[in-house]
Amino acid sequence: MKRITLFLFFVGYALLSVAQRPITLEDIWQYYTFWPESTPGFNFQRDGVHYSLQKGNRILQYDLRSGEQTAVLFDLREAAGAQEGVGDMESYAFSPDEQKILIATEVEHIYRHSTRAAYYVYDGQSLTPLFEEGKQRYATFSPQGDKVAFVYENDLYYKDLNSGEVHRITTDGRRNAIINGATDWVYEEEFSFARAFQWAPDGSSIAYYRFDESDVPEFTMTLYEDELYPEYVTFKYPKVGTKNSEVRIFVYHLAKAKSVEVALDTTDEFYVPRIKWTQDPNQLCVFYMNRHQNDLQLLLADAATGQTQLLLHEKNRWYIDIHDNLTFLKDGRRFIWTSEQSGYNHIYLYDMQGNLLRQITSGKWEVTDFYGLDEDKGLLYFQATDEGPLRRGVYSISLEGKKKRALHREKGWNSATFSSTFDYCVLKHSTANTPPVYAVYDRKGKAVRTIVDNKDLQKKQEKYGVQPVEFFSFKTPYGVDLNGYMIKPPNFDPAKKYPLFMYVYGGPGSQTVMDSWGGQNYWWFQMLAQKGFVVVSVDNRGTGARGEEFKKMTYLELGKYETEDQIAAANYLAEKPFIDETKIGIFGWSYGGYMSSNCILKGNEVFSYAIAVAPVTNWKWYDTIYTERYMRTTEENPSGYHDNSPVYFADRLRGRYLLVHGMGDDNVHFQHSVEMVNALVRANKQFESFFYPNKNHGIYGGLTRLNLFTKMTNFLEESVRGK
Repeated sequence: MKRITLFLFFVGYALLSVAQRPITLEDIWQYYTFWPESTPGFNFQRDGVHYSLQKGNRILQYDLRSGEQTAVLFDLREAAGAQEGVGDMESYAFSPDEQKILIATEVEHIYRHSTRAAYYVYDGQSLTPLFEEGKQRYATFSPQGDKVAFVYENDLYYKDLNSGEVHRITTDGRRNAIINGATDWVYEEEFSFARAFQWAPDGSSIAYYRFDESDVPEFTMTLYEDELYPEYVTFKYPKVGTKNSEVRIFVYHLAKAKSVEVALDTTDEFYVPRIKWTQDPNQLCVFYMNRHQNDLQLLLADAATGQTQLLLHEKNRWYIDIHDNLTFLKDGRRFIWTSEQSGYNHIYLYDMQGNLLRQITSGKWEVTDFYGLDEDKGLLYFQATDEGPLRRGVYSISLEGKKKRALHREKGWNSATFSSTFDYCVLKHSTANTPPVYAVYDRKGKAVRTIVDNKDLQKKQEKYGVQPVEFFSFKTPYGVDLNGYMIKPPNFDPAKKYPLFMYVYGGPGSQTVMDSWGGQNYWWFQMLAQKGFVVVSVDNRGTGARGEEFKKMTYLELGKYETEDQIAAANYLAEKPFIDETKIGIFGWSYGGYMSSNCILKGNEVFSYAIAVAPVTNWKWYDTIYTERYMRTTEENPSGYHDNSPVYFADRLRGRYLLVHGMGDDNVHFQHSVEMVNALVRANKQFESFFYPNKNHGIYGGLTRLNLFTKMTNFLEESVRGK
């Protein structure tokens, strides 16, 4: 009987193998077998129908309507001629009149957004170095295309392309002390910009930031590069409650070779998360925000005197998210702004005296991206959650708030890129079960052509027998409706018991439960389903697309309600007859690693295994801008920090715990995991840890991801098999 049963098992497995090809980690992370085809990005030209595209060392021109190549706009090797030392082109930018091109070579990444490179200027005839003393940062054409501003060794410069003269604007730049024209680490990471200067509309002046980070505490990372001694990288990193950089805003007038400081109230600590010129070259808009980030003023600064006047003032009982959705109309009398003041993020129209003219969009849904304004037609274009928080649509609406029209045709996740004239757009559509399709539409909504359909990837889905992503919702014991998705194993049998694997991020305003293509994680989850796991993700309270109150209710208590919701989700799923309630695990990265750590500790009765990659383990070790936005300081909110930090609950560990971190992580420092290890050892808890020398927060490069996901997959299989 045993032989017959074993024979039938192998026959069944063989039949399954014929129908379904197993997904491997090598497919996902070494050979990238499932990498979707995409568009390389559209650098639209001024005529609105052509775009440029870099291929190797050449820039080619294409017609958006036909997809046909129409010209070779630049060839680096021909332009460089016999010049020595010109590296390969890595990026490029046209001057506004498209008569010149900035070429970036030998690009070095510094942090998440920051880079330095060797730049060259091509004027249609010759290729010349922008600056020969060393690599530059953020080279940017003036609006007239006759000058280029850039940062070199923390000082701001500009080059006159007609005379070839280089002018030094600032002289006090010094590493780990003074930065002109570029951001410090925390502004770059948390306010998401690195170039800290902007040309005035007429090119007569440059507005720029000056950061004095002299008194900001330093952090040191250790890098191991096969040398006799390791390399120590020290940079300024303000942690909760410590001193931030002192920020000042200046306007440099080229004709006078003189900088004027913008007058800002320095009585209390503040941030300047954005600056933006109005249509008037004498008027700069400065975002002025308090350190608690719940009071934002848009100030209009006189470029000649530096004096300011209030344009718009917003206060919030929680915090205000910073965005780039400020558009000054060409008439010089109005501007567009997005705000959560109604409880949902919507578009508003104001005059230049700060008076509200009208709310353009409204409803219990969110504007999630603002694409721009076609002033000739009086139409705004945006992305929104009008069809529910799991989906996105693309819409147009008039400045009067009328004639709202959907530009997308299918439900799921839609986003768009518009040509410079708004005559055409490239619409990207995907669902949780179908990879992205890119198509061109005209302004009337007529389909012009499909660029990428990813049919080959859809065939691979069939070949590898992927299982559908199924959405569900449930009500928690706290009376909250939450959304989730589930992937079941092939040949799912509801009478069988399966281990449950939950994936979480859960941070403020984020989402994992979306009707959109899931990328490489999708394939790993499908592989785990093939191995017999039920894979689930649930968006807890504090996540996005459901209004301000749902998102911001975690204020001062990061981790508390999110963890309660993930535990509630696990308990809800444990009651399903097909879930093995003794084999429920959870995985997360970054904020998700923080969440998975909290879950295995505070939810030790339901979670039996957890993986935490690059987790925050105590919010006091994270940066000022992010943490204080949601938690204030440890002095103001001691219980919020203590009660929700995993290091204080290490003694609760009962299941299996894998802790992973990159030792070169400049964002969530390796310190977080080392301190977590200290706490676990003090509590005499057994656990597993794995660390990646020199790797940053993303833990990638070479075969690193393959190595990491192999480690995690083995851990999961061992956890459910009881090894």
